[in-house]
Amino acid sequence: MNTADLLPLAVAVPLLGAAVLAVTGRRLPRPGRDALATAWAAADVACLTLLWARTAPDGRAVSWLGGWSPRGGHSVGVVLVADRLGAGLALLAAVLVLAVVCYAWRYFDEPSGEHGGVFPALLLLFEAGMVGFALTGDLFDAFVFFELMGAVAYALTGYRIEDERPLQGALAFGLVNSAAAYLSLLGIGLLYARTGELGLAQIGAALDQHAAAGHGRDALVVVAFVLVLAGPLVKAATAPFHFWLPDAHAVAPSPVCMLLSGVMVELGVYGVARIHRVVFAGAGGLPDDAVRDTLLAAGVLTALVGAVMCWPQRHLKRMLAFSTVGHIGLFLIGAALLDPAGLAGSAVYVAGHAGAKAALFGLTGVLLDRYGSVDEHGLHGRARELRLTGLLFVIGALALAGLPPFGTGLGKAVAEEAAGHWGGWLPAVFVLVSALTGGAVLRAGLRVFGGLGARPAEDPEAAATTGEGEEPEIREPGRRPPVPMLLVPALLLAGCLAVGVLPGVGRALAAGAAAFTDRDGYLAQTLGGAPAPAGAAPEAWWTVPGVLLGLLSTLLAVGLATAAVRRAPGRDTSGLFRVTVLPLRRLHSGLLGDYIAWLTVGLAAMLAALTAQL
Repeated sequence: MNTADLLPLAVAVPLLGAAVLAVTGRRLPRPGRDALATAWAAADVACLTLLWARTAPDGRAVSWLGGWSPRGGHSVGVVLVADRLGAGLALLAAVLVLAVVCYAWRYFDEPSGEHGGVFPALLLLFEAGMVGFALTGDLFDAFVFFELMGAVAYALTGYRIEDERPLQGALAFGLVNSAAAYLSLLGIGLLYARTGELGLAQIGAALDQHAAAGHGRDALVVVAFVLVLAGPLVKAATAPFHFWLPDAHAVAPSPVCMLLSGVMVELGVYGVARIHRVVFAGAGGLPDDAVRDTLLAAGVLTALVGAVMCWPQRHLKRMLAFSTVGHIGLFLIGAALLDPAGLAGSAVYVAGHAGAKAALFGLTGVLLDRYGSVDEHGLHGRARELRLTGLLFVIGALALAGLPPFGTGLGKAVAEEAAGHWGGWLPAVFVLVSALTGGAVLRAGLRVFGGLGARPAEDPEAAATTGEGEEPEIREPGRRPPVPMLLVPALLLAGCLAVGVLPGVGRALAAGAAAFTDRDGYLAQTLGGAPAPAGAAPEAWWTVPGVLLGLLSTLLAVGLATAAVRRAPGRDTSGLFRVTVLPLRRLHSGLLGDYIAWLTVGLAAMLAALTAQL
């Protein structure tokens, strides 16, 4: 089979699998549905693994669907393009979907009859949207896959319809993300009006030609850039567009959270990087300095907000969600550097983070499965019996903190080094955010699984986010954790470790980052020309400073967690708490109108920042 043929097949396999499950699921018993879903998910993993292996490290696979290839640089066809980063992210999505399908074998008491097979069918449909978004080379089709991914994510978030809280979380998730998607569609319309093209490469080439003809950069390009990126930035939960994410994670089923935090929000960062690099990084786009400064500011703000809000949480899912916000900020900083080294660091970081964060959500699902609670205070010491679960949870927390040799530590080290060349203070952001997020999760693990410290006193300010009174997501609370619910997180953590200890992973992602930033090569190969050789790949391996900074952030995380469990119980009224945490907590009101208002404010600020630098 030709490598290009694997591109549409990678999208078609989960789509077909979802259709088959939707039709046959009502007639099959539960084991039959699980086996069928696992087979389809494994088939897409195999397809994408083959695509990854056949895609040259510094090249791309291009497939024009239906043979509608470009002529004279113009085409009405739909194109799929895979480089190592795009194919790698699609493969990551497929692997996590397979892991979630296996995790959920014994998790949900799925309905039978006409509603049987709905959950695994939705998972495969979600996978199709994510894979299509990672592989598309067409801006409008990116919107289509973006909306498919979003619509299914809303349904998965509100899957437990017997409880009103998931429905409220799904509604906020859906409305905020849909509003951003429609803004992106408006930006696509502006670009189409200017260029008459919808393909990423065609739009980028047309804008360059417009500039070469003597037309200067105008307001339309700046406004289109901000509008088009609205959807990916909101999907990535970039501050101040992040408010929907902790609300959705708090109520979504644990297997769904594994996908939302493990890969979906990372696709938003990928979308920002891809759209900017291909469409707006040329002569007809925006200056690199303006884009770099704006995205760096957004990344630092997101990282700090996520880290600060992560620490005071006692609802374990909200804690992990805010830690995702903090790490998304770090990923965005690496991508915002606009060079191969920063992008390589973010790519390795994303690969490691996916395993660690999905494992932590899976282990939180074990607690909910057994105790019907995800409240750190209420679970204090109750899970001492779950020794293996506790060990895995602590390992996941240390991985989030950047402990070498985990993949999170390697990605952090590579991104830190690249960021240090642009701003000597940026590595401190990586260390601080990693320490706060890892320390918060480690603190929860020590309390829940170790029973360390006295049980904290109740805080009226945090009453709305306790995590008590959750509806169990299974029908047999108190049962022993099923084997898949422990085996899958263990394998995910092993994958996180493999990213950091296997040199080939970092080298492949670094070569992919060099090809990703090669705009001229992307345009030439997509439009039918010969690929130009990409630049030299950056080094993506351990260095002494990287190891030392990883150990530093880990030691800080351990110190913070130890101090928290040893501190005398009581409400925190310190000046630092009142200045940092309380104002941020009050901004997270849970009101949909506030979230839409922040969407407007954030886009206006981004537009003003870019305009001021032109």
